[in-house]
Amino acid sequence: MTNDDVLSTYEAMLALSAKMVSAAECGQWDELSLLEKRVGAHVAALQANDEQVLLEGASRVKKVAIIKQLLAYDRTIRDLTTPWMAQLSQLINSSGASRRLNNAYGGV
Repeated sequence: MTNDDVLSTYEAMLALSAKMVSAAECGQWDELSLLEKRVGAHVAALQANDEQVLLEGASRVKKVAIIKQLLAYDRTIRDLTTPWMAQLSQLINSSGASRRLNNAYGGV
């Protein structure tokens, strides 16, 4: 992997992360999951070549800027998904409690 390949991979991750934010804002959880897997593939590629490529100068500055934006996107996605996940957990727990009551006392 060359320096340009590394930066291109980071830029691809940034573009995918921006789409993830949009998907989370629209509640498109399946799309969010697919995009997350695509980002994961890029992360795996970077990890496989992490020690072989050392960026310097402007390339390194650009990589740091991209990483900061990736972290900001990640924070936004977490802010959008955490309430939904809590709501989903509550729904699962309440349906489980309902099922236990039905099992214990029979359905009415």
